Amino acid sequence: MERDDIIEYSLDAHHSDEAGKLIRKKIWKVTAILTLITIAEVLVGVFFTRFELGGDSWAWFGIKMFYIILTIIKAAYIVLVFMHLGDERKGFKWVILGPYVLFALYLLWICVTESNYLNSTLIQWYLPGF
Repeated sequence: MERDDIIEYSLDAHHSDEAGKLIRKKIWKVTAILTLITIAEVLVGVFFTRFELGGDSWAWFGIKMFYIILTIIKAAYIVLVFMHLGDERKGFKWVILGPYVLFALYLLWICVTESNYLNSTLIQWYLPGF
């Protein structure tokens, strides 16, 4: 007995050559954007080290923020493209991505405040005159 409630979607796919070209163009665009962001992160990591900039300087803080911002951009772009969220309305995108961005910023705030506390506590404990 053959079921009549199952639709074979592969038989219903009617893509023209133009649609295939647009899909391939989008794939190359996504690949190029993600590659450029990754290359920027790697180049900054290679050319700017903590010891050259000074571990406690504002420049080093800027480099860390650069990495965090690019990572969030890359993650959001991956979600928008590969989970097809980019085709949705703007409000729905923010409903999905907003909590994740806020959570990442909250985790960043926890890391910064706790590391400052630990750093100041350990310096006072190990180097009392410092």
